[in-house]
Amino acid sequence: MTKPKLVERKFLFTFILVTSLFALWGFANDITNPMVAAFQTLMELTAAKASMVQFAFYGGYATMAVPAALFIRRYSYKKGVMLGLALYATGAFLFIPAASWQSFTFFCVSLYVLTFGLAFLETTANPFILSLGDKATSTQRLNLAQAFNPMGSLCGMSVASFIVLPQLISDRRDAAGQVIFSTLSEAEKANIRLHDLAVIRNPYVAIGLVVLFMFFVFAFSKMPKTESEERKAHGETHTAGETLSNLWHNKVYREGVLTQMFYVAAQIMTWTFIIQYADHLGINKATAQKYNIVAMVLFLCSRFIATFLMRYVNTRVLLSLFAIGAGLCTAGAICIVGMLGLYCLVGVSFFMSLMFPTIYGIALEEVDSRDTSLGAAFLVMAIVGGAIMPPLQGMIIDQKVIMGHPAVNCSFILPFLCFVFICIYGWRSHKAMKGE
Repeated sequence: MTKPKLVERKFLFTFILVTSLFALWGFANDITNPMVAAFQTLMELTAAKASMVQFAFYGGYATMAVPAALFIRRYSYKKGVMLGLALYATGAFLFIPAASWQSFTFFCVSLYVLTFGLAFLETTANPFILSLGDKATSTQRLNLAQAFNPMGSLCGMSVASFIVLPQLISDRRDAAGQVIFSTLSEAEKANIRLHDLAVIRNPYVAIGLVVLFMFFVFAFSKMPKTESEERKAHGETHTAGETLSNLWHNKVYREGVLTQMFYVAAQIMTWTFIIQYADHLGINKATAQKYNIVAMVLFLCSRFIATFLMRYVNTRVLLSLFAIGAGLCTAGAICIVGMLGLYCLVGVSFFMSLMFPTIYGIALEEVDSRDTSLGAAFLVMAIVGGAIMPPLQGMIIDQKVIMGHPAVNCSFILPFLCFVFICIYGWRSHKAMKGE
């Protein structure tokens, strides 16, 4: 029996175009993560308060995912993408007045609006990719498309590491490696804030222009109709109530949403607080961000490795095995104080690579195509885990020392518990597939 193609020729152009969106939101995600540490110093905030950047960023997903799905159900995937790009660009351009007013709250609002756009894009692009071909290859196809997300992430991290963070005057240190910003006069701090906030603003404005260009590309491109859109055209639809009932009674889907929330929380905590982890070892922000880049390179390489392994290993089993690997690396980051602990933390990214698209694909695999858009919305809404958990980790870090152990090390118990949950989901969904 001939294996179905990963992407059929008739869908190739659409697949490439939609896949480009994965890089766009990857850039936004990973240029924002190091901004938590930057704002913490520049605005003189606690780690918990600075992590409100992540609360605003991922809170936007929680707010807009379901409205995005309802919009797509009424109109189309293409219009959902276009509205998402418009909101993304608007949020990026709001960084201009935010920097002028020197308002941390305004920056958070700008990110909140920007992620309205990302919620539309993720709610649209993920199920769209799943629909572009045979159902048997859908999870593998989504893993391939998602492989381009870390490429955007690498661009975002590189901009942060080589352009933004090195230019931040607020992060300059004395001979002992201590930040000197807090020792300056208020007048000196004001001048530095004016400079540094402009440095933070510029890459967001630049990506806003790129997103605006993509808006016009999609506006003039023809998109194929998906199975759900074809059914809608023939009046074969479910009401929102029927869809919600179907989703709730699907155990693998229901548990998948919760698992996705824990995964995103683990990912954001790992990538956000790697800078604070390195800072405890006396490493400045720009150098610490380079460890994040190494982590993302591992993540990207592993995404292609995982996509290949899925041809031979059941995706659910692979998910559990990778969760065990991530848990072991996180345990090393917790227990080992020093550079080896940092290396363990970097290694977590190798095992996180397949998790988001695989959880997503497993959860939607047995969902009726008429319920896919709303089903996708709750999986995107689960990204709220990235808003809830980082402030909790920030609170732990603010304790400085816990029972004689560095609090920043102890704080990674939260992502460790998330990986335990993911491992259990992979195993439970595997047993459900076998009918046990």
